[in-house]
Amino acid sequence: MNAKEAKRIAATIPDVQSENDTRRLKIDRVGVKRLRYPIYFADHEGTAQPTIATCSAYIMLSAHQKGTHMSRLVTLFEEMREKSAKKPLTVGALRDWSALLLKRLGTTAGEIHLAFDFFVRKKAPVSGIESTMDYQVRLSAEEKEGQYREKVEVDIPVTSLCPCSKKISDYGAHNQRSVVTLGATLNEPIFVMDLIRIAEEEASSELYAILKRADEKYVTEYAYDHPNFVEDMVRSIAQRLAADKRLASFSVEAENFESIHNHSAYAQITGIRDQKTASREGAKTQRNEKFPSLQGEG
Repeated sequence: MNAKEAKRIAATIPDVQSENDTRRLKIDRVGVKRLRYPIYFADHEGTAQPTIATCSAYIMLSAHQKGTHMSRLVTLFEEMREKSAKKPLTVGALRDWSALLLKRLGTTAGEIHLAFDFFVRKKAPVSGIESTMDYQVRLSAEEKEGQYREKVEVDIPVTSLCPCSKKISDYGAHNQRSVVTLGATLNEPIFVMDLIRIAEEEASSELYAILKRADEKYVTEYAYDHPNFVEDMVRSIAQRLAADKRLASFSVEAENFESIHNHSAYAQITGIRDQKTASREGAKTQRNEKFPSLQGEG
């Protein structure tokens, strides 16, 4: 069947989704969820990294329209897959895709969400042996009535060592793996690696996939010299994010999988970028400055 014949046949098939709906109820979000697609993503080094993204897309459906055209949403991700092989996706690159989504579906509000693994080559601190660490990244773009918002969220595994345990013990201190989740609404693009480094630098120690004995000794002693409560981590990270002009707002969560308890320790701070620090030309991180815009949640 040629293209002309296919088009003729398609014109005779009823478009049920475009029919009128008499209930007159707007649907806030309708679309496709958890579609897995191969994509290419690039960060600070600019190198295209292949990964598998879990993709979702939703639109606002007007009260008079019976249904949306789901296939157009899937087609969007198919095109994203194809184009990312030539020009990899980056943080801040979803705006054009968001505009295309609204245009094709004839709506004024929509969302795109991508979740994928991001891999980083890391050198052990003493031996220099290289290994690969994985981090979970989530990107989202939301547009409604002409207002656009893009978010990035990253899960960063780290080590935390308890200051209290160190203080009261004759030797040793309990420590555990923790996961720090950084989320940010963007004023301008940011590198995923920038967020990863902030979390790793404020933890008791960062993680490595491979450590030799000399590395393990170094990491153990480094963590002992940098004890952190879960509260310490979220506060130190929040101070740095609040001063970053690339961010409009942010959230910091830390969960410590306690090694001596059967529960996790958890802390969260949400806030907006500190305006006093932001207006200071050439502002740098002010570790001890108070940020009245921060709001903690327990």
